Amino acid sequence: MPLSKEDVLAQANLASKNTLMETLEIEMIDFGEDFLTARMPVNSRVYQPDGVLHGGATAALAESVGSFASHIFTNIEEKFVRGIEITANHLKSVTEGYVYAKATFIHRGQTTQLLDIRVTDEHDNLISICRLSTISLPRKK
Repeated sequence: MPLSKEDVLAQANLASKNTLMETLEIEMIDFGEDFLTARMPVNSRVYQPDGVLHGGATAALAESVGSFASHIFTNIEEKFVRGIEITANHLKSVTEGYVYAKATFIHRGQTTQLLDIRVTDEHDNLISICRLSTISLPRKK
C-alpha cells in the first residue's frame, strides 16, 4: 500500500532531525509523481555577512530537496542515494521570507539521476537554478 503524501512528507521531515536540514529549518512541503518541493526561511541563520541569502545555504537547500526526491523514488530497501555533483547559478538576492526549491527529474535512471532544482522566493521570482546528480548504490546485505 503506497504511503499518502502527508505520510511521505512527515517521514522526510522526521529524517531531517539533528541534521543540517534541521539547522537550516528546511521543510519538505509538497510532492507529486516527478517532483518534491521544500522551503527554507531566510533569516540571519542563512545570511552572508552583508545580510542576504548565502549561496551555500541555497545550494544546501537544493541538494537536500534533490537528494530526498531521488530517495523517495528509489527502493530504499535495496539501494541508498548519494549526491555526486551540484551546480548553482544565483540570479537574485533575498533578505527575508522563505525560499522554495522544487526538484524535478531530468533523468531518472536505475543508477544515476539528474534533477533540475528551481529556487524561488515567496513572489515566485527565480532566485537560483541548480542541477544535482545523484547515484543509487546497492545496499550491502
